[in-house]
Amino acid sequence: MKLNFFQMLALMGPGIAVAATGVGAGDMISATNAGAKFGTVLLWALVWGAVLKFALNEGVGRWQLATGTTLLEGWVERLGRPVQYFFLLYLLIWSFLVGGGLLSASGIAGHTVFPGLSVAQWGIIHALAACVMVWAGRFGFFLTVMKVLIGLMFVSFLISAWALRPDLGDIMRGIALPSAPSGSVVAVLSVLGGVGGSLSVMCYGYWIREAGREGGEWLKGIRIDLGGAYLLTGFFGIAVMILGAQIRPEAVGIDIVLGMADRLEAALGPFGRWSLYLGFWAAVITSVLGVWQGIPYLFADFMALFKKASSEAREAMVRTDSRYYRGFLLFLTFPTMTLLLFDRPVSVVIVYTVVGAFFMPFLAGTLLYMNSKRAWVGDLKTGWVLNVLLALALVLFLYLGVNQLIDALG
Repeated sequence: MKLNFFQMLALMGPGIAVAATGVGAGDMISATNAGAKFGTVLLWALVWGAVLKFALNEGVGRWQLATGTTLLEGWVERLGRPVQYFFLLYLLIWSFLVGGGLLSASGIAGHTVFPGLSVAQWGIIHALAACVMVWAGRFGFFLTVMKVLIGLMFVSFLISAWALRPDLGDIMRGIALPSAPSGSVVAVLSVLGGVGGSLSVMCYGYWIREAGREGGEWLKGIRIDLGGAYLLTGFFGIAVMILGAQIRPEAVGIDIVLGMADRLEAALGPFGRWSLYLGFWAAVITSVLGVWQGIPYLFADFMALFKKASSEAREAMVRTDSRYYRGFLLFLTFPTMTLLLFDRPVSVVIVYTVVGAFFMPFLAGTLLYMNSKRAWVGDLKTGWVLNVLLALALVLFLYLGVNQLIDALG
């Protein structure tokens, strides 16, 4: 069945939430740092990050549409229960680091605009606001808020980047010709890990379930949904790196945002400065809201599997009003605030993007294996194009992760 533009636009719901969650805080800091240090030569990492994350997210949705079970259920049922406990350990560590990183980023956003409060104070305010909104709101309300904020975020950064009149030739070369200058491995890993999220990719399965998208006939729908979302992701990342390339290389921390704001004010006047501030804040708060709303599903799903709950009990446990969901929401909100005591907010954000990237080889490998078995997914078995992309994601993320580990230990 052919769809017109407006019908395709209407399909973009959960994918928008994934894009808004995965880009923002991590991308803003890591892509800006990469642009400040290496110019636009790493734009290819943003583009390929978006393409590979599309393949990974499509795989998550494909498994769920084909089997009626979440990917976490598939891991436990097909790969054995030890995977479940390794996942719990990773979930706890990742959530703690990500929570702290997002609060640091939101603190930077608030402090930059209104310096009367500290980074830590602004981080706490954003955490509490997100917690209340997720606790009290329904999925439809969450999705509406995310759409509005991501529209603000993308328009703001695209206009800001274009206003600086970047060299289009340099941009095209940075996209088309992959290169990794000396000392750029960490930057590449951070950019790839941040584009479109890491563990937050798994939230897509729960969000399409909330949107009532079930069964193989929805495969085309989720491809349109994710295709539009990751197209926006790629444009956003390119805009952020272009902005980063325009500031002085030595700028760090809050000076990154202030440096870009100064350049935009010179080009566009006060409108440019406040456009950047507003877009930066929108990028941060969408990441906070997406993680706060989506990640608790994973813990609730783990508890349902741990308790070997029946289908009916499982449905009740993996809901936004269950005690397991809300308990993990509180974990994301309060213990992670301790990371705000460290006066290195940008470092915390970079750490969580790097740590998040180590989840990707496992995700890519299991999707490549599980979605290739016709006995498990039937007619939704992946073809060679998606298998090649998943294999590339597996090799690339594994290589980058091992190199980062060697550098850290060295």
